[in-house]
Amino acid sequence: MSSLRTQRFALAVYAIATALAFPQELPGGGVIDLGIGLVWLIPAALVVGIHDRSPRDSAIAVFFASLAGHVLLFYWFYVVTVTYGSMPPILGVFAPFVPAFYVSLFSALFAWAWTRIRRLGRPSILWGAALWVSVDWARGHFLGGFPWASLGYALHLDIPLLAITRFVGVYGLGFVAAAVGIALARVFLFEGRTSKRDLAMILIVLAVIHGLGFAQISSSPGDKARSIRIAAIQGNIDQGEKWDEARRSEILDKYLALSEQAVERGAQWVVWPETSLPGLVELDPALAARLEAFAIQHRVALVVGGTGAVPDEKGRRIGAFFDSAFVFDQNGTLVDRYDKTHLVPFGEFVPFRALLGRVFKALATGLSNVDVTAGERPRVVRWADPAEDGSMIRVAVPICYELLFPHLMRQFAADGADVMLAITNDAWYGRTGAPHQFLAMTAMRAAENGRWIVRAANTGITALIDDRGRVRERTALFEDALIVGDVDVSERFFEGDSPAFGKQRPQTFYARFGDVFAATCTLAVIWMLGRNALAERRQHDCFAIERAIGKVRKG
Repeated sequence: MSSLRTQRFALAVYAIATALAFPQELPGGGVIDLGIGLVWLIPAALVVGIHDRSPRDSAIAVFFASLAGHVLLFYWFYVVTVTYGSMPPILGVFAPFVPAFYVSLFSALFAWAWTRIRRLGRPSILWGAALWVSVDWARGHFLGGFPWASLGYALHLDIPLLAITRFVGVYGLGFVAAAVGIALARVFLFEGRTSKRDLAMILIVLAVIHGLGFAQISSSPGDKARSIRIAAIQGNIDQGEKWDEARRSEILDKYLALSEQAVERGAQWVVWPETSLPGLVELDPALAARLEAFAIQHRVALVVGGTGAVPDEKGRRIGAFFDSAFVFDQNGTLVDRYDKTHLVPFGEFVPFRALLGRVFKALATGLSNVDVTAGERPRVVRWADPAEDGSMIRVAVPICYELLFPHLMRQFAADGADVMLAITNDAWYGRTGAPHQFLAMTAMRAAENGRWIVRAANTGITALIDDRGRVRERTALFEDALIVGDVDVSERFFEGDSPAFGKQRPQTFYARFGDVFAATCTLAVIWMLGRNALAERRQHDCFAIERAIGKVRKG
């Protein structure tokens, strides 16, 4: 096979592996998840595909290969925009190109930078992995960020390897995958006598990491944890019926009936999904009274998703809407309201609405006329411990889109969260791979922060995830369901023969310090590119001087 044909074939493999390395819903039910097998091929095929190309040609080739792969991966944007956004199908076909275009810019950036580094000699495998991490980290932040399906998430089922995320986050998994992939590419390209040795060394390190991860899992002292029995409710309300005025009472009755079942199974807390409340609880005394009565009758805490509302200065109309979580304690008191801080572009707000609002409203008639207002910051909510020992429970209630961002989620743990109650509405995605991919990202947040996550989703996937990132229990999509489980919320310590509660579980390194690893990789790559640029400039100046001297001699 010629060099050009090899490159084209490799880029095709890169595109296909990108599309298939993350969970996908199969027709008729079931899930296929090939990430552990395909994740190594993504960086390997990309590096082979741009071998011996110029930086410009590499960037262009990878941009279009990435665009193809990510359009296939993000096909579910069609469902979001057409089925629920009421966009014309002809325009909905192009919806997956928008996020794919954004991601592909960063894929092209990696290709350009990798080729630039190669110009002054073979870069090490670790430099390439650091470059991959820096690019993934950048796309998780630039213009608000869109880190969906970055490389590390393909390893979400590799539980022993997830142990390193407590220190380096999901970007550490991306580093490992990129290092192995680049090492494989070097062996394939016969790059030096040391290429096989380097691959062997990396695989040995990978095996050691897995061994340490197994040891950490097996040494988890489950008997030292204090637990609370928590239920997550999956009401399975169709997206087109959620805001139907005629169905308000029916929807509320359904959630309360499922919550009754949870109480019968011993639930001390009951969690409802994002925007599950059919009304504005702060402005509807009858709705608030039913929730208060349920909490008092059953002595349970309720965490329910709804719409927060703030009247304007005159008090005649609503001045701001929030995507919120309302917390009722065991006494029926509304103790707190947490407002979502990171909103979905075009879903909850339209950027530059004054300029673009009418255009997008005309294209997608399902788009709201009013922007949701963002909350101030990620923070925990507190209420009295159901053990009634005088201590306070610290709970994070991340809402939907917030779960995508590791740097944001760690702030909940750093603020002292004992457990995370994630609420979301994935009905927008339909029966696609998106709910499964979102669940994988949620599990990564549990592993990074060493905190259990109870995930309540309107139409699924509702799940119970432990502090190692393992999904202990999950529901199917689009069914009425609930899960109930004992969740570790704090350390148990002993005074004499009696256990005492309230000692906070230790924070992980990642929760305390965040993306130190990714930032270090980024600074190192910037230094490397700057050094290379300076070396090229000096080389160019030397050639210019030599040419000038040659002309003088000829003259």
